[in-house]
Amino acid sequence: MDSYISALMGLVGVAMGSLASFATTWITQRSQVKERHREVEIAKREKLFSDFIGEATRLYGDALSHQKDDVSDLVLLYALVARMRLICARPIVDAAELTMDHIIEAYLAPNLSLHATADLARSGAMNFLAEFSEVCRMELVTKWPPVQ
Repeated sequence: MDSYISALMGLVGVAMGSLASFATTWITQRSQVKERHREVEIAKREKLFSDFIGEATRLYGDALSHQKDDVSDLVLLYALVARMRLICARPIVDAAELTMDHIIEAYLAPNLSLHATADLARSGAMNFLAEFSEVCRMELVTKWPPVQ
């Protein structure tokens, strides 16, 4: 009878060890998959933010020296903001829309000479992407999206 109990206890020990090993491996794999997903999401957001900044800068430079009634140049920028609405927090979308407003106002304003543009840059008034950049950095630093 004692030999049966010893054998049974041995089997229970093996089963417990196997279960613990399985659970540890499963938890480790799950956390690695979540971390990879988070890294992919962050990279996707970084690319979106970078594309928006590049397009907004190009359009703002164009707006300072050109007046337009054609909105076709703004389509890509609007599409980037629409993508942000899908995956980003509300403060980022608000800052992107504010940036678009600055660009539209620059298109509606009279054309600036190169000297006037230089004066505008020195005064700091051309820093229209500051708020957008700040909220984007905050989202990326906090490792958005949060782990679920």
